[in-house]
Amino acid sequence: MQGDKLETRCQLVVDNISAVVLGKEQQIKLALTCLLAKGHLLIEDLPGMGKTTLSHVLAETMSLSYNRVQFTSDLLPSDITGVSVYNTEQNQFEFHPGPLFSQLVLADEINRASPKTQSALLEAMAEQQVSIDGNSYPLESPFFVIATQNPAEQSGTHPLPESQLDRFLMRISLGYPSIEYELKMLQQGEIELCKTCLNGKLTVQDLLGMQESVNQVRVSENLLKYILQLVQYTRQSDMFPQPLSPRASRAILQASKAWAYIHDATFVTADHVQAIFTSVAEHRLAAGVAIDGKLSEQVLAAVEPV
Repeated sequence: MQGDKLETRCQLVVDNISAVVLGKEQQIKLALTCLLAKGHLLIEDLPGMGKTTLSHVLAETMSLSYNRVQFTSDLLPSDITGVSVYNTEQNQFEFHPGPLFSQLVLADEINRASPKTQSALLEAMAEQQVSIDGNSYPLESPFFVIATQNPAEQSGTHPLPESQLDRFLMRISLGYPSIEYELKMLQQGEIELCKTCLNGKLTVQDLLGMQESVNQVRVSENLLKYILQLVQYTRQSDMFPQPLSPRASRAILQASKAWAYIHDATFVTADHVQAIFTSVAEHRLAAGVAIDGKLSEQVLAAVEPV
């Protein structure tokens, strides 16, 4: 795939996932944007919407090692990070890595686990390493976490606090498919995810190269000022109890560059910023509230591009 056009690589990923997760091209592009921007993705939705399938096909297409962890109320931090076990023959402790030691990790129903276990995952996301018994173990690179979250009103959930939500670059929701696509899904029957179902695959080196290319996308000073004006509006207005932080400013910039790259643009425009703004900003502005886009749309409507 090394000689292929960049947009062909991106479209390959979108096509592979779209063949299984029907009618969700926009959300698929946002997930790919998050991966290319070196962030982590939070998907909030009801069970059975295709969250697991999306993550699995993305891992297969990118040739990434994959692990799925089902978060439950009794899950311990060591269950995901790993544990040191004493070896009596060698008279020393040996580290047994947990499922976090994969390039793409699906943290399924993260808000059903205890806050302590949630924190262990988010620490690994932030530092790309885990610390066990005073030793630090680096995680694989690239390292991408897709966490799914049930709606807060469902029983047995522990909502992520604002400081932990801010660790996710983007939040999306797949939502129900249209009648047209749900009919097509029923007609197709059960779809087996296998390598022969994919139109092609990329390599890990392809992905690393794509992530590096995102950093080369140009951003004008006026565009940077536009991003800052959006952020400043949330801080100066009394409508937002949780204004956007400097980390959010950086997230908007990185996601905008990745979105521009996916659409074969060499520089970022205001349209690119607006396309990703809700996914980057809404969970920061309205922590614990279902995605409706109203707050982010209000910000976009109030601030004109420079």
